[in-house]
Amino acid sequence: MKLSVFAVLLQDKSFDEACAYLASKGVQAVEIGCGGFPGDAHCKPLELLNDETKLQAFKDTLARHHLDIAALSVHGNAVHPDKAVAEKAHTEFENAVLLAEKLGVETVVTFSGCPGGCPEDKTPNWVTCPWPDDYTHILEYQWNEVLIPYWKKESAFCRAHNVRVAFEMHPGFCVYNPETMMRIRKACGDNIGANFDPSHLFWQGIDPVAAIRYLGDAIFYFHAKDTKIDEINTGINGVLDTKPYSDEIHRSWIFRSVGYGHAHQTWKDMMSALRMVGYDGPISIEHEDSLMTPSEGLNKAIAMLKDVMMFEAKGPMWWA
Repeated sequence: MKLSVFAVLLQDKSFDEACAYLASKGVQAVEIGCGGFPGDAHCKPLELLNDETKLQAFKDTLARHHLDIAALSVHGNAVHPDKAVAEKAHTEFENAVLLAEKLGVETVVTFSGCPGGCPEDKTPNWVTCPWPDDYTHILEYQWNEVLIPYWKKESAFCRAHNVRVAFEMHPGFCVYNPETMMRIRKACGDNIGANFDPSHLFWQGIDPVAAIRYLGDAIFYFHAKDTKIDEINTGINGVLDTKPYSDEIHRSWIFRSVGYGHAHQTWKDMMSALRMVGYDGPISIEHEDSLMTPSEGLNKAIAMLKDVMMFEAKGPMWWA
């Protein structure tokens, strides 16, 4: 395993400054935002694809600080019912894939996206129950007429460029849990897999170790982010919560730095489960803790993960 950081939390620094800072903390790889919701402060794919001098400078910066690229991330909604929004996300995704190919990066991280409920919709429609029957009809339209056709085409595009796509399972999008992850993988190709972010699973009531064992080799990437469930608020209102993330004291759950939602043993169990199913890739810190500064939250997460991750190959069982 390699310790990585999703560098968008350092977007106020230049790419060189961000890399120097992460290297000084013992980080081994960096996940780089390439557009979409993460932005492109450190990496503008079109510039790097069309300017060999800038591309070489980009690679030289990484080499100078002894950092690998863990993944390129371009979270967006390429099946958004607003065609302009969808086209922008689609273009950014494909540019990230082309750049990944040029850099020799294996994985591009994104969302599955969420269409509208019908062709005339202007906004996404995320369905969470099967009744009234309108909702079931919406799901049939979204999956069969929009989502599967789009990602079949993009799966072929990615395969042609030696890149695989990792969907972050995220509520609000059609792929939000292991079951929906495997559904789209089965329909669209085995070069589509999961970006396993336990923070989005914890609040849905999902056991991350069980989910890791269920997904197996469909796990392509791992985001290290935690969630704290507020038992008092959840006991009253359940886990579905539309209050602002900044209203921490009233929410049913909030995102936390690694270790502030679940203790060492939970994270050790996840690392062990990952190794058992054959995942030995990057563990990439994503900091979205509203109770800490980016620097404090990041430093605490780095310290925690250095303790629970396994950095050496497991080797032979010399005792048996």
